[in-house]
Amino acid sequence: MAAPDELFCWEGDWGLPSVSSDSLVVLAYAQFAGAPLKLQKTSNPWRSPSGSLPALRTSQKEVLSRPADIIIHLRKQKYNADYDLSAKEGADSLALICLMEEKLLPALIYTFWVETKNYVDVTRRWYADHMPFPLNFLLPWRMQSQELERLRMLRGDATLEAGEDLEKELYRDAVECMNLLAHRLGSHKFFFGDSPSSLDAYVFGNLAPVLKAKLPNNKLQQHLKSLDNLSSFCTNILLLYFPRDGRETPSQKSTPPPPETGDMDHIPNKRRKQFLSVVVALGAMLSYALLTGMVSIQHQAVLEEPPDLESLDSPDHERGDED
Repeated sequence: MAAPDELFCWEGDWGLPSVSSDSLVVLAYAQFAGAPLKLQKTSNPWRSPSGSLPALRTSQKEVLSRPADIIIHLRKQKYNADYDLSAKEGADSLALICLMEEKLLPALIYTFWVETKNYVDVTRRWYADHMPFPLNFLLPWRMQSQELERLRMLRGDATLEAGEDLEKELYRDAVECMNLLAHRLGSHKFFFGDSPSSLDAYVFGNLAPVLKAKLPNNKLQQHLKSLDNLSSFCTNILLLYFPRDGRETPSQKSTPPPPETGDMDHIPNKRRKQFLSVVVALGAMLSYALLTGMVSIQHQAVLEEPPDLESLDSPDHERGDED
């Protein structure tokens, strides 16, 4: 019997099985389809075979990282949560997923990775607290840069900069998308009847972190909570498919993760290269801070040294006094 596929994903918090939307999408779809995955939750992307999370290592040793690619692979393995959808429902599902990528995803990226208060107090703090040293100093900053670039690609604007006008536009699009999803869901348990599909996985994965994270700037959360059916939809999926995570207690949340050891000890060259890359990156960050004035080095004036006491007592000095 072939070994099960192995899924690497971000660990959970806030009562969620994972804090990452992409990881949540894959986890939810795997649960809906009954895929027997070997689950590896971690807060160290370097433990993943792709160096990023989520990542699926198949029984044929192929590595997939994009949620869409992972879902396609699971479908090929006969784990298909969309099997009972009609052609029209399949088309509607694809259209709504594309709509979320266009209208909702940019606002989610902005909320967690660009909005200053949310990023500093929640996003960066969570990843820095959960990552092993020295990755916790480097990767949150790197991930923020990657997410900002992702936002620029989604918006088709390479010079996109954060600001009040951009925030209003992104949030307006996100609210419009959430209203449409709430209308489409109506009073149903799932979007296409009594069984969840890939659309349910995408909606849950994108909205659950907004619903559960304690964000200082919580405009999207407030609107989501005003949509009773959509917020109940997320809560019900947590209770039905992730009951242990959905009932996580504060004491469980505060328990620090076990130390990350052992997995890469048998790959010394890889570890050496990764360590060197961290050192180089930290050096570059320090150089940037010095050049931009974020960090300054103050020079203290050196006082003139007092005369040598021994020279004052020397015979030459005494002769000078006698003269």
